[in-house]
Amino acid sequence: MFLCVRRLAEKHWNSSFRCMSSTARKRRAPRCAFPVLEQPLQPIHQHVHDGNLRNSNACHQKYMELKEKVRRGGGENAVTRHTQRNKKLLVRDRLRLLLDDEDFLELSPFAGLGLPYGDIPSAGCLTGIGRISGLWCVFIANDATVKGGTAYPITVKKQLRAQRVAIQNRLPCVYLVDSGGAFLPLQSEIFPDKNQGGRTFYNEAIMSAMKIPQVSVVCGSCTAGGAYIPTMAEETVMVHWIGTIFLGGPPLVKAATGEEVTPEELGGARLHAEVSGCVDHFAREEKEAYDCTRNIVSTLNFQLPDEEEEVKKAGAEEEPLYSSEELLGLAPRSYNYSLDAKMVISRLADASRFQEFKACYGKTLVTGFARIRGHLVGIVANNGELLYQAALKGSHFVQLCDQRDIPLLFLQNTAPAAAATLSTTQAEMNSNRLKAQGSMMSAVACASVPKITVVIGGCHGADSYAMCGRAFDPNFLFLWPNARVSMVAPGHSSSLLPPGGEQDDLNEALKEESSAFFSSGRLWDDGVILPQDTRKVLGNCLDIIKQQQYQLPTEKRRPMLLRV
Repeated sequence: MFLCVRRLAEKHWNSSFRCMSSTARKRRAPRCAFPVLEQPLQPIHQHVHDGNLRNSNACHQKYMELKEKVRRGGGENAVTRHTQRNKKLLVRDRLRLLLDDEDFLELSPFAGLGLPYGDIPSAGCLTGIGRISGLWCVFIANDATVKGGTAYPITVKKQLRAQRVAIQNRLPCVYLVDSGGAFLPLQSEIFPDKNQGGRTFYNEAIMSAMKIPQVSVVCGSCTAGGAYIPTMAEETVMVHWIGTIFLGGPPLVKAATGEEVTPEELGGARLHAEVSGCVDHFAREEKEAYDCTRNIVSTLNFQLPDEEEEVKKAGAEEEPLYSSEELLGLAPRSYNYSLDAKMVISRLADASRFQEFKACYGKTLVTGFARIRGHLVGIVANNGELLYQAALKGSHFVQLCDQRDIPLLFLQNTAPAAAATLSTTQAEMNSNRLKAQGSMMSAVACASVPKITVVIGGCHGADSYAMCGRAFDPNFLFLWPNARVSMVAPGHSSSLLPPGGEQDDLNEALKEESSAFFSSGRLWDDGVILPQDTRKVLGNCLDIIKQQQYQLPTEKRRPMLLRV
């Protein structure tokens, strides 16, 4: 009897131990002992470093000038009218009340600058990702100081991109609505097409079906088509006296019926909270509205890690062995001023550790594993032209990361132009290269893991597709200020046109249109970031991507039918 009880106890203890061990194994990542990348700056690099540094300083100055221009919004008069006459908070003050802190990831802050129809600072709206009640959320906040809050084509494009980020990363979305509707003189570029204004509402419906939470705060005018944003959101907060929702405002009512009505009577917060039921929460002032929004977000079905775990994770992160400031001298001013891509990686990776993959093959592409702010990533970095062997290597590595569910980071500095076909041998090499690059494009397009691209130098021609350019839908794509984006780099158009004035004109156009700020003004990326901030931005992006793991399952169980 005693032996039986003892055996049962031992069996139960062993079973419990195995269960506990299994749980512990699930929670603990395998130990990492990647080799350290010894990549200090050498005297032989000095002239390249100095040339890059001068260029980076000039780009940094341009970056700061544009940043200040964007922060001024619609200008001093518009700001005064917004705050004093309309009694509304500025958009960045609203975000200070809504977000946990000011350390948020702003998306495409330079969008709307240098466009054919003039400058639209920040495209008339601020978008980004910040923490609300501890949860990463996408925000889309109209800036009514810019053109009276009217939506331009670039405004719509920026809003759609922010919704795309929310969908791709399954992030809750908060809309701060203060808009005068579409800019009618450009209605043909705003209203009719698939990826224009109406797509905003389509995305709202799709996000709701995907169980991506959406909250709207009506803190200003919400007119015409914009009235559907709060009515399609899951929960809506509206601010008394300054918030209005109607399809046609008082002037249209008077023109149609002769009746005079105030904005508050036609579509104010009290009407929609008490009569129409279009809004769910009535706020007497803006601060109350953002407090209410924070409370709504805290009801969402996420179970975030404990603060102790977050502190422990932060303490386990190891800074790179080399200063991030050195990246300013590694940011290439041209393709001819590039240094080994491993020098960049060693200044981004935790403890400068990097497990290289196929180190001896296809050396014009660097592939391997590293940790950035504690997150394991697969890195694909240009180290020269994307030749046949390099493209095959890239295909293999991308598929490997996809199989292991490891996010991919592309550091892009593609060749300015393909090699000319001057012989049969060169033609054969180009054909093989073309086929291998096609295979790499397929691997990148079909990879289901998250992808982040940083253009650290050139983004030119078909090589940029294989390196996960914008057309290949990365979760995030950023540019360094020195980056160039064009089919052919400036000064490399000789193979396309005969010598003469036409070629000179093309080179001048390429020089202007390939700059990082021209690209960002048209929203071909998610923003220009400074090289020394890259590690921080990547860490935030990887945290954001990981958050969807903490959303609790919400599948509905059907009630069981009782048998009679």
